[in-house]
Amino acid sequence: MSSIDPTREQFNAFKALPRDTPIQMLNLVRLKAVADYPADHPDHGKGLSGLEAYRAYGRATAPLFQSLGGRQIWAGRPETVVTGPDDERWDLAFIAEYPNAGAFLAMVTDPGYREDVKHRQAAVADSRLIRLAPVTPRRGLRGIGYSAARAMGAAWLPRTSRPGRAPVGSPSR
Repeated sequence: MSSIDPTREQFNAFKALPRDTPIQMLNLVRLKAVADYPADHPDHGKGLSGLEAYRAYGRATAPLFQSLGGRQIWAGRPETVVTGPDDERWDLAFIAEYPNAGAFLAMVTDPGYREDVKHRQAAVADSRLIRLAPVTPRRGLRGIGYSAARAMGAAWLPRTSRPGRAPVGSPSR
C-alpha cells in the first residue's frame, strides 16, 4: 500500500504534538516513472516524468517554504535498503527543518500550496514523512539512538549503555 498524503488520524496526531518547538521532517520519496496528473490539471497528458513533476512541486512551493522559515538541512541519494523490506526503495531522501510545527501547518493549509501540491501527488508513487524532534547527537555511534531516545523522554531506557559499564554521564564515561 502506498502512502502519498497523510491520513486524517496521522494529521491529527501531528497536530496534537507541540506546535511551538523546532521540527524536522524526514522525507523518503519513491517517484512514478510518468507523472499522473488529474484530467483537469494543465500538465495532464504532457508525459512529464515523476522527477519533473516533483521538481515542479519544489519550484512552486519554495517561496512559501522559505517565507515560513523552512530550509532543507540534509539530502542524500538512497542507494539500497540495508535493513527493511526488500521491495522498499526510495528515489529521494531529505530532511526539511521548520522553526516550529505551526510553520509546517501554515504551509500545508495555504490555499496556494493546496494547488501546488498536485505536482507532488502526480509525481509520487510512495513516500514516508516522519516528524522529528531535533536533538544533539553524541560523539560516535554509541550514543546516537540512546541520546535521541533519552531526549524524547524514553523512561524505559537503562541508565547504562552496556552491561558492566559505568552509568551514562558518570565521570568514568
